[in-house]
Amino acid sequence: MTVAQVQSGVPHLTYHVKWEKLPEDYLLPDEPVENTSQPLIAAALRESMELIRLLTPGRLVASNLGICATVNGKTIVKAPDWLYVPKVFPLESQGTRRSYTPRVEGDALAVVMEFLSETDGGEYSSRPFYPYGKLWFYERILQVPVYVIFEPDEGTLEIRQLQEGQYQMQQPDENGRYSIASLNLYLGIWHGTKAERTGYWLRWWDADGNLLLWGAERLEHESQRAEQERQRAEQERQRAEQESQRAEQERQRAERLESYLRSQGIDPNQIP
Repeated sequence: MTVAQVQSGVPHLTYHVKWEKLPEDYLLPDEPVENTSQPLIAAALRESMELIRLLTPGRLVASNLGICATVNGKTIVKAPDWLYVPKVFPLESQGTRRSYTPRVEGDALAVVMEFLSETDGGEYSSRPFYPYGKLWFYERILQVPVYVIFEPDEGTLEIRQLQEGQYQMQQPDENGRYSIASLNLYLGIWHGTKAERTGYWLRWWDADGNLLLWGAERLEHESQRAEQERQRAEQERQRAEQESQRAEQERQRAERLESYLRSQGIDPNQIP
């Protein structure tokens, strides 16, 4: 367990924060997924990271996992739609991770994301009192360096970075993307179809501007590349066959000329 005093930014209000693992029998809140798009978007973000082997066993990427802190004696649990932790300690058993307490079970969170829906989930809430707004909790208690808010229906993206203890809105680069330094990747919006959903998606790009592909896209890309290689091989075979035919034609012409010269009493081998 670790303990910290956190200034709230509100006069005469200080948070006494304890970081301690939840007991195994702690009843976590059972919050249903708000719509079918949210888990698809979260899974797609993870998938492209896995395919480039970015998710090593010591890293944690999760969706709707309870993030815990004890603030002024009360246990607070928030479940971001997507989160990334650079380094976590191995689980003591082979079970699944039911929750995560920063600083006790590993590093602090590096990125949290919330996907907006028609239901107000308090993603913008700065309520500084129990049960605390999400933005306030991520900024003041968890102190997460990057907070992402994505509205899938309209395709709007906001990214806040923690600067001197407060979130500041970030501006995209010339490509409309945002640098996520902890992952050495860029985050942006892409419109298209994956699985049964057509709409706006969050996508990753690498430092060279290459889109990180999903599995189906990689298979399609490999299939196209294999077809291109087959076509090139066929073209090479046809060129080789044409060269062989030209060589055979030249040989036949030479034989006909030699035969003609001999019919005229001329030894082709004696021609200077």
